[in-house]
Amino acid sequence: MNSPLVVFDLDGTLIDTAHDLVASLNHTIGLAGLEPVTYGDLTYLVGHGGQVMIKRAFAMRGREISDGELAEMLTAFVDHYAEAMPGVSTPFPGLAEAMDRLAGAGHRLAVCTNKTEGLARRLLEGLALTPRFAAITGGDTFAVRKPDAEHLLGTVRLAGAEPKRTVMIGDSLNDMLVARNAGVPSIGVPFGYSDVPVADLDPSHVIAHFDELTPALVEELLAR
Repeated sequence: MNSPLVVFDLDGTLIDTAHDLVASLNHTIGLAGLEPVTYGDLTYLVGHGGQVMIKRAFAMRGREISDGELAEMLTAFVDHYAEAMPGVSTPFPGLAEAMDRLAGAGHRLAVCTNKTEGLARRLLEGLALTPRFAAITGGDTFAVRKPDAEHLLGTVRLAGAEPKRTVMIGDSLNDMLVARNAGVPSIGVPFGYSDVPVADLDPSHVIAHFDELTPALVEELLAR
């Protein structure tokens, strides 16, 4: 019960999913006759959900979208994205080795993402990563989602761990806020999809590469 738990965000932290998400977005908005957006246009919105990406794409093209049309577009987006999974999405460099180090030291691992749990599990299964995690929770697993503390705390409970022995790793404001709200230390990664430098989001620590994620670092953060 007292083993450290390392909780990862998914998009932009564990897995580089932006190209597949933007491809599905362009398929979706193309159904409405909109010109495609680029990877650079919307990378920073990955992790906020398909609905936000669709709304933003319509706004970029000067088009309004009704609630009914948004619901239809979101269904098309999710269907296209799920069908292609895992597509070209891949784990970030050094992730497998980092997880091996942590697991070898007796640390548990979990995923806490605002992606729906079904899509998160499908992606992780497609990349043969599911067995690595003691818990996988999505934006629809509980009644709340990040940055609400209960999303992270619920994940900790499902993993059979304790908040006081937990570290959260993410790339976005939601990740840093959920850690702060739950009272756990956070590690920021700068290679994700935040629209501001992750260091500006006040994580407990920043790693530039998963080579820096070690059991010693986790224990150091837990001891602070």
